[in-house]
Amino acid sequence: MAHSKQALKRHRQSEKKRVVNKNAKTRIKSVVKKLNAGTGEMADAMKRIDKAAKVGAIHKNTASRYKSRLAKAQNKAKAAAKPK
Repeated sequence: MAHSKQALKRHRQSEKKRVVNKNAKTRIKSVVKKLNAGTGEMADAMKRIDKAAKVGAIHKNTASRYKSRLAKAQNKAKAAAKPK
């Protein structure tokens, strides 16, 4: 356990950030699962990913990669469902 006041405060701060980051990442995972299952909305998924990147839960490039892969998968699914 931390011994100094500074270390105790840092521990409290990091614990709060850990909870916020975990919540944001969990939201991303759940919305992606819904989207892949066909019940979720693409706009909602993009919004959750952007918010997670904004608060620093994930890196901005990671957010871009998630969004790109989701869009690519959705376009592929639309193309497969479209009759020729």
